Amino acid sequence: MPIEADTKGMTLTEYLLNFFLVGLVVLQVRGHKVTKARLVFPLVVTVWVCTNVLHGIPTAGNDLVLVIGGTAVGATLGTLAALATTIRRDGPGAFAKAGALAAVLWVAGIGARVSFSLWVSHGGAPTIARFSAAHHITSGAAWGAAFILMAMAEVATRTAGLYLKTLRSGAVIERGGLLRSPAVA
Repeated sequence: MPIEADTKGMTLTEYLLNFFLVGLVVLQVRGHKVTKARLVFPLVVTVWVCTNVLHGIPTAGNDLVLVIGGTAVGATLGTLAALATTIRRDGPGAFAKAGALAAVLWVAGIGARVSFSLWVSHGGAPTIARFSAAHHITSGAAWGAAFILMAMAEVATRTAGLYLKTLRSGAVIERGGLLRSPAVA
């Protein structure tokens, strides 16, 4: 079975995506004004990375089950992170501030991906190959797709949650920029 051969660690691009996502945690905990740019930018970056790294979704054996499971975990983490982020009115707009739970969930998702990659790269590949064979996962590409889509789902559901919470607050989502300092009231 070729799983051991195609189960690789993360690429530089994937490490950079995770570094970018950690940076988002810092901004979220600090708090920021909710703008269209701040909502769209993380989506654009993750979609760009996914289109450059994800070259297909394996469907043989239980590959698709693994991919859907990884995506579901990401969606759950993103949804919970959005729920653990407070949105308050700030004049006509809104201000978002992630709580400790949101930061922990966000870092847990990133940490799981990076830890798995490091483990596979440093001796864990045979264990993954045995697990994959026992569970009818036919390629290392399924693991990669699961983790990439996990990140995408985490970002997308968190963004959707913040968007909906902002709309529910009655705030106007301004066009805004990414680098403006937030107006804290």
